[in-house]
Amino acid sequence: MPKGYGKTLAQNRKASHDYFIEETYEAGIVLRGTEIKSIRAGRINIKDSHARIINGEVQLINMHIAPYEQGNRFNHDPTRSRKLLLHRKQINKLIGLTQQQGYALIPLKIYIKNGVAKVLIGLGKGKKKYDKREDLKQKQMKRDIDRAIKDQMR
Repeated sequence: MPKGYGKTLAQNRKASHDYFIEETYEAGIVLRGTEIKSIRAGRINIKDSHARIINGEVQLINMHIAPYEQGNRFNHDPTRSRKLLLHRKQINKLIGLTQQQGYALIPLKIYIKNGVAKVLIGLGKGKKKYDKREDLKQKQMKRDIDRAIKDQMR
């Protein structure tokens, strides 16, 4: 993950449960005026969103940004697709990687860095059901060990 990102506004916690995240990329988002105001207010949801490469551009699809209260007629469509700003080399690399079976681009975090909204997208390979169960077992075992150590310290 890139170092020094600012205030986290939205996080996709389900992504690490559903995917093995292999690489992460920081990308800018092309937004309209009322969208950035809503994002700064924290009225954003990235749980069901994903990124796709369309015509050589990375698009963030199904990210919900609530309409801005004082936006009146200048408000935006809450779930429109938004262009992500990446370097051409990164896009070409992602085109090659996402064409492989089972890989997807998933937004992991939305945050403000130096006054600009950024998204952390991850290249993820889908987990199978048994992988998810194994992760839950590992998590439960770690929790039990930590609890036992804490009780022993008392």
